[in-house]
Amino acid sequence: MSSKQTVLGRVTQLAKANIHALLDQAEDPQKMLDQLIRDYADNIAEAEEAVAATIGDLRLMEADHQEDVAAAHEWGGKALAASRKADELRAGGQTAEADRFDNLAKVALGRQLQSEKEAETAEPTIAAQTEVVQKLRTGLDQMKAKLGELKAKRDELVARAKSAQAQNRMTDAVRSVDVLDPTSELSRFEDKVRREEAKALGRQELAASSLDAQFEQLDALGDSAEIEARLAALKG
Repeated sequence: MSSKQTVLGRVTQLAKANIHALLDQAEDPQKMLDQLIRDYADNIAEAEEAVAATIGDLRLMEADHQEDVAAAHEWGGKALAASRKADELRAGGQTAEADRFDNLAKVALGRQLQSEKEAETAEPTIAAQTEVVQKLRTGLDQMKAKLGELKAKRDELVARAKSAQAQNRMTDAVRSVDVLDPTSELSRFEDKVRREEAKALGRQELAASSLDAQFEQLDALGDSAEIEARLAALKG
């Protein structure tokens, strides 16, 4: 019984464990949960073996008790039959034979009393064993529920960790885009194009000013020719 009580104690202790408090103290909650799941699974297997053994013992005791009850009933019937036979023989004047059957009735009654005592003695043990089985089953159910809670918490943490990692990768990617902003390259290229356009305009202006000067020279030559022609007319 002591080993079963020890298992029951471990079952109860683990079933009442504050998972959230354990996780708050853990440096790596996922590893902590994985270890707890392994420990719980091992203890559940051990507890199931203990429950099965305890139930087996209980069923054996119940079977023995039923045999004692049945034996008591059977010996009672035999005692009654022997007593009635004795009465019948005594009524017929067969006193010696009647005494023999009365003695058989007494033996049967003794066997009945012994079986009843054995059945009565076993009843408290059966009741105690039934209570132990119920407690073990309750503790086992609590452990299985806690194991389900642990697995759900582990799955939640894994999903959250993956989501956080994805967010961090996205943040890093955005930072990389900010550091190597392609729009800044476009701006520099645009500045270069504008400078080329301005240079072209400058050349056009230079070319235009050169043509104007040439036409101004032509106009000046025309004026000189007119003046010479008018001077020659005056002299003539």
